[in-house]
Amino acid sequence: MIIREANVDDISRLLYLEQCVIDAERPYNSSLKDKSAHYYDIEKLISCYNSHLLVVEVDSEIVGTGYAQIRDSKPSLKHEQHCYLGFMYVSPNYRGQGINSKLVRKLIDWSKGRGISDFYLDVYSENDSAIKAYEKVGFKGGLLEMKLCLTE
Repeated sequence: MIIREANVDDISRLLYLEQCVIDAERPYNSSLKDKSAHYYDIEKLISCYNSHLLVVEVDSEIVGTGYAQIRDSKPSLKHEQHCYLGFMYVSPNYRGQGINSKLVRKLIDWSKGRGISDFYLDVYSENDSAIKAYEKVGFKGGLLEMKLCLTE
């Protein structure tokens, strides 16, 4: 297993994995588009100074992803900047091997090297397996976003 920075040669595989993320989250969010849904600007995540997109390779195949992005925090918070973690995905055949934990630790190390000590991510409240994975590396629940859709 190799964890490395993503590059432009990885874009087609990353676009495929983005769709895997969306498909995995569709049961938790009926508002997601059936087609042409996108979460990430992958090229920007690769090229932006304040972003760090990693991939996990096994036998030359990308089986996992994750990024850290330094963002400005709300003025009401003690910290001026924080790191947002996203595109956290491990292909089903490789889950349960600690890959997500290794990715998160590498992203946190990169962020700490930039002087960041506060980290955030989004996870659907019903996604118990993802919540457990993040709790294993020290995350705790915070703000719960609530939604009302009158057309469902």
